[in-house]
Amino acid sequence: MDGRQQLDGIGVSPGIAFAPAMVVRWDFPDVPDRAVTREEVPGEIARLRQAVSEVAHGLTSLRERVAERAGPEESGIFDAQILMVQDEDYLGSVEMLIRNNLLSAETAFEFKSLELREAWAGAPRLRERLTDLTAVQRQVLHRLLDRSDHEEWSIELDEPVIVVAHELSPGVTVQLDREHVVGLVSEQGTRTSHAAILAHSLGIPAVMGVPEALDHIRNGTVLLIDGKRGTVLLDPTPADMDTARARLSRRHRLALELETAVGEPAVTPDGLDVALMGNVDLPEEIEPALRNGARGVGLVRTEFLVTGRAELPTEDEQFAYFRRVADAFRRDPVVIRAFDLGGDKFPVGFRAPVEANPFLGWRSIRVCLDQQEIFRPQLRAVLRAAVDRNIQLMLPLVTRIEEILESRALLEEEARALARDGVPAAKSVPVGVMVETPAAVILADRLAQVSDFFSVGTNDLTQYTMAADRGNARLASRFTAYHPAIIRQLKDVSDAGARQHIPVSICGEMASEPLAAVLLIGLGYRCLSVSPPELPLVKWTVRRVPFEAAKRAAAAALEAGTADEVRAAVKEACGSYLDLRMFDPLNSLPDIRKAASLPTDFPTSTS
Repeated sequence: MDGRQQLDGIGVSPGIAFAPAMVVRWDFPDVPDRAVTREEVPGEIARLRQAVSEVAHGLTSLRERVAERAGPEESGIFDAQILMVQDEDYLGSVEMLIRNNLLSAETAFEFKSLELREAWAGAPRLRERLTDLTAVQRQVLHRLLDRSDHEEWSIELDEPVIVVAHELSPGVTVQLDREHVVGLVSEQGTRTSHAAILAHSLGIPAVMGVPEALDHIRNGTVLLIDGKRGTVLLDPTPADMDTARARLSRRHRLALELETAVGEPAVTPDGLDVALMGNVDLPEEIEPALRNGARGVGLVRTEFLVTGRAELPTEDEQFAYFRRVADAFRRDPVVIRAFDLGGDKFPVGFRAPVEANPFLGWRSIRVCLDQQEIFRPQLRAVLRAAVDRNIQLMLPLVTRIEEILESRALLEEEARALARDGVPAAKSVPVGVMVETPAAVILADRLAQVSDFFSVGTNDLTQYTMAADRGNARLASRFTAYHPAIIRQLKDVSDAGARQHIPVSICGEMASEPLAAVLLIGLGYRCLSVSPPELPLVKWTVRRVPFEAAKRAAAAALEAGTADEVRAAVKEACGSYLDLRMFDPLNSLPDIRKAASLPTDFPTSTS
């Protein structure tokens, strides 16, 4: 590698890491084509079953270790892998191949593995699970080849490294030695992949979706990665390191100020009160949201209750979780989003159709209304949890008025049923719309007439407006909520809510970006639901930038023709009140709490 180079991917776990690269390749083992005699068939089938049993046992043990290290929710990821390796339909097809073609267990298993992976790769809904499938198939083959001592995640280390791979399975990610593995880079993976979720939970900075990373990075190449920005800098120069150290120094100083900001109200210098709520994706985010001063929860994502599980959660399970969140925030509002199933988020046991484009297909409120056996227990759980608590229900991906009306009717039916059965429950809860498509924006004035509140999901709104896949690293520069088309839609939604006198908030990632928060306030938003770690920084920013400056930023942004002009307008409005070096680039500030200290000595690449 000559000179330095920056590779761009998807930041999936925030933080900065600096270390030599360790390139690892977890490939399928070479499996020789081996025939067997008719008399050997029962023994081959027994070998297959024994290998599967051993892998399932290992995955069960791994799930228990993950529960201790990362939490019970993350450990549920391995339920899907256990189901995959024990799938009777699949194993039956392998056994049939052994019997009919007189093949060895490993030869038949490899053949069926390739067949199944090819089928899954062609189904967008299953593509996110392909890494899990590959991981378990690889382990079974190693067992069948008598390589039982092989573990794809076993890496012996005695110095800090950044692991670089084509893909990372959850088993690999959770087994990594956190003391020595200081960062992760992979060619495959998105923010919602299982490995990304675990990396975030374990606090390992990670960048995924980096095209051709293995072609550019060699063992020993010194890397500087930013898990928030999604950048991988190869062979950083002393000047690069000095710049990084200076940024980290500023951020550490800011961190001290943020500790004070947590206990202060989110009020602008000229007196505008802004409600800062928290987004809760997983149960372990409840405590950080409370600690960082959230005034309630603006988005409780419920998908973790189904992702990677063999069955849907019961009504009682959902009630217990919703009540847990509501009890933590007492009288503050807690907004529960109905199941946003679809795309890559279906429970393993749920039989959903294979679709050419699942993100434009049967998902979210469409699944809820079509499969009422899923939706009704959730509605009952919400109503039960809402007794003497301020719980609200939000409907995802609404594009039609009928979807709101039908959801309200189902909610009323379940409320009456609970009352008849003598079950303590609220008579009703406020029902709002998650605005995340251009259709909902255009129809906002009419949707507001049958909704109790709006909350804008800027992630999907940007994806659908810009026709840019939010998980595609090649489109990262095009996926920006600062595009004028998004800014104008945000203003339209704010205005529609104001005319109908219903609350309007933001719950997408844009609200967690401090300077974007200033712009949103200028566009008329008075409630922002923020990722818990970002709450102190957003509050600190709100307390320093006057509302008048926010309005100037918004007015200029609405006249802008490009995303760069929007960014420039925000910077100009905030420049008198903030050190903008803290916000470089504008839309991504690495996580201050996880920013690793950079060495004073600058090592050179050994490649």
